[in-house]
Amino acid sequence: MQLDEVVAQLGGYRSMARELGVTEAQASSGAAALLPAILGGFQKQVQTRPDGLAGLGGLLGQLGGGDLLDNVLSPQPTDVSKGNDVLGAIFGSKDVSRAVAQKAATTSGVDSSILRKMLPMLAMVVTGVMAKQGGGAAQAPTSGGGLGGLLGGLLGGGSGRGGGGGFGALASMLDSNRDGNPLDDIMRMMGGQKG
Repeated sequence: MQLDEVVAQLGGYRSMARELGVTEAQASSGAAALLPAILGGFQKQVQTRPDGLAGLGGLLGQLGGGDLLDNVLSPQPTDVSKGNDVLGAIFGSKDVSRAVAQKAATTSGVDSSILRKMLPMLAMVVTGVMAKQGGGAAQAPTSGGGLGGLLGGLLGGGSGRGGGGGFGALASMLDSNRDGNPLDDIMRMMGGQKG
């Protein structure tokens, strides 16, 4: 099952749409444009951390794990400060988050002000899904399961296989230097920052 199907099945788009005052279709379209950068940010964490996937599993737990997903899905307003913590961990600066939202606005047709509000919520959903499906920690990286298999499958990169469905296609479209990670390309578009 693809990430967009998981989010839809869990009611994630409905919850975000309700809070943002947009339609579920707009929430889904905005999420499709934002997801490659969020997933790219997590992939970058795996590539740059000395402890790789094990470190990512620990990071997911530190950021709030599966509770982040529950927070977005609950009928109460989402505590987006937790989502901003996730974005800080994977992007490093608010400038990158703004650039991601701006770029996503051009590809999705959803206003960038809505996408800026959606970004921390979606980051919480992705973190929560990865924590729950990855068991909260990385399983043996060599097994192809756990976070490694999940992240590779979601992005459709890293393993050389297509897997990520529409998101994999969008990620590869944003990935202008074809290194398997669109985040560095988005950062470069912002103005010469290294990714």
